[in-house]
Amino acid sequence: MTDALSDPLSDHPRPIANAAQRRARLRAILAGPDCVHPASTWDPLSARIAQDAGFECGMLAGSVASLAALGAPDLILLTLSEFAETARRISRACGLPVIADADHGYGNALNALRTVEELETAGVAGLTIEDTALPRPFGERETRLVSRAEAVGKLKAALAGRSDPGLCVFGRTGALAVTGLADAVDRLKAFQDLGVDGVFLTGATQRAQIEALAKAARVPILLGDVPGDLLDRPFLAAHGVRIALQGHQPIAAALAAIEATMRALRAGAPLPPLADASRMEALSAAALWRARTRDFLDE
Repeated sequence: MTDALSDPLSDHPRPIANAAQRRARLRAILAGPDCVHPASTWDPLSARIAQDAGFECGMLAGSVASLAALGAPDLILLTLSEFAETARRISRACGLPVIADADHGYGNALNALRTVEELETAGVAGLTIEDTALPRPFGERETRLVSRAEAVGKLKAALAGRSDPGLCVFGRTGALAVTGLADAVDRLKAFQDLGVDGVFLTGATQRAQIEALAKAARVPILLGDVPGDLLDRPFLAAHGVRIALQGHQPIAAALAAIEATMRALRAGAPLPPLADASRMEALSAAALWRARTRDFLDE
């Protein structure tokens, strides 16, 4: 059998990795010696392109999902059901292990438990639950974190909501940018003591911060967007960082291409470069569906 990551759209009857295989691949990354960059994905085609490009895993961010599903900014307007359905569409289309940014778990600890149940069923390989106070409370102008006790309670509930032990649950904290390094270290320790599979940290700007966090960490570290001078993969890998985001440029590139094409069509101008018919066939798994048509419709 061909490997689903190396040949995701082959004619094999089951070319797409199942949830257990995707989760095993993510766990292999976490257990490995390297730091990898996940692809920013938001639909089946973007995930297939990322897989075809050789990315080891993907990220479904709440901000990107809100933009793609609602055409709305990252203000926690997306519902759990909308987010889970986006994750489900990606999961059933490719073998790429995807980490879902589940924001604050869509409510309190009980909602976080339900969020894990829904996203596990949707087939994601992992998910993050963060400690930011979301949606922004009335009258609040600055980003605020929930208490450490509330964050721990949410993650405890999230772990209890997991029925497949292969699913990765990550505790996420924005403490570095909001309350400082000491609180970030304390939250990391509290989260890992619960048994999370890794801690996702946002707001890192200095190597000294990474070094201090690495000293406290017994679990893999995941990083949100970091400045370019921190995207030193050997340094990050040596300090326990296994996944580091590069940002969400692909959807911005896709929107720019769509706008350029629309405007060119409207003006009767030459079109920018387009995917040719063979690429469209590959991305839509046309060969696979032709094989299934022969097998099941007797054509």
